[in-house]
Amino acid sequence: MAKPRLATCSLCGCFGCHMSLLDIDERLVELIDLIDLDVSPFDDKKKFDQTVDIGLVEGGCANEFNVQVLREFRKHCRILVSVGACAISGGIPAMRNLVGLRECLEAVYLKGPILEGTGVIPNDEDLPLLLDRVYPCHEVVKIDHFLPGCPPSADAIWKTITDLLAGRDPVLPYRLLKYE
Repeated sequence: MAKPRLATCSLCGCFGCHMSLLDIDERLVELIDLIDLDVSPFDDKKKFDQTVDIGLVEGGCANEFNVQVLREFRKHCRILVSVGACAISGGIPAMRNLVGLRECLEAVYLKGPILEGTGVIPNDEDLPLLLDRVYPCHEVVKIDHFLPGCPPSADAIWKTITDLLAGRDPVLPYRLLKYE
């Protein structure tokens, strides 16, 4: 019998949630016994060739490429989990939501202390088009579960994955959600 398949992806964020997954330490060996890793930065597999059982997505959607990646990822994941503050609420990247996109770009590229006077906002066809704001994942696709934290602890990630593999909805005890 084939093992369940797990995929991960990172959108607009810092990659801290993936680092937390690696922080499960020796349980990584146990995890590899439980699942087959599919599309993920960990194995550098970029394209799906089948549906996976569980997908973990970190980061929000700041540009149209993030939206494309998330929609494609959702199509191939039976269960999709938003992992971390950026995926759930936009996190630190969403601080740009406090000002309009034009004002943000002008502040950075036209009035910033390093680039002041250059007068050029990048506009290259190879750059993904920025969205009007940073969107959390659930505003773009259906999300089945939410794992809060910045980043969530390794123990919270481990419990979420093992609960899902056992067919249970993840319920995290307070000690895994409390941050000091």
